[in-house]
Amino acid sequence: MSRRAWIILGTAAALIPLFGLLAWAAVQQQGQPPGSGINSQFGEAPVEPAPAADFTLELQNGDTLQLSALAGQVVVVDFWASWCTPCRQESAALNRAYAAYRDRPVEFVGVNIWDTANAAELFLVEFGVTYPTGVDAGGDIALDYGVRGIPEKFFIDANGVVRHKYVGPMPEEILRATLDNLLAEVEGSVPFQVVGAFQSH
Repeated sequence: MSRRAWIILGTAAALIPLFGLLAWAAVQQQGQPPGSGINSQFGEAPVEPAPAADFTLELQNGDTLQLSALAGQVVVVDFWASWCTPCRQESAALNRAYAAYRDRPVEFVGVNIWDTANAAELFLVEFGVTYPTGVDAGGDIALDYGVRGIPEKFFIDANGVVRHKYVGPMPEEILRATLDNLLAEVEGSVPFQVVGAFQSH
């Protein structure tokens, strides 16, 4: 065998494990884009009040949800994934808050990103999630909201304006306080009028 053939063979042998490692990493990411993932800094992020980007989400149960149809309610849009440890840790708190505000003008919308539909479904069953949730398969919703990592939550007031953004797992008491402040505008403590500020695309 010529020296050139040995060099080619040696190079190929060195690259095979590398390709195997890349394939393994792609499977582990389950659709997660490179450079994105779990947020490393937690807390409320500054946000300029602006019309929320409207979207249509196909829910896990087969129904369809249009964000702008929720005008008049306070909406929490939660971006999450099944492989995200902080998402798993805060799931119980989200479920409790959703149940506690069930009879008030509040809706939670879970947007699953960088994941697979099967993994998302297993997560919903495992953690008993009952609020509307669907998979953002194309990533368009996450892109419109500028999501850089998960979990991230956007609080939309009853006028369709994004008022708060929270990065990372949200303590339940802060979640409830944020909802209470926005609900005060809807339930009479602050003058309120639905103006339909959702931004269409």
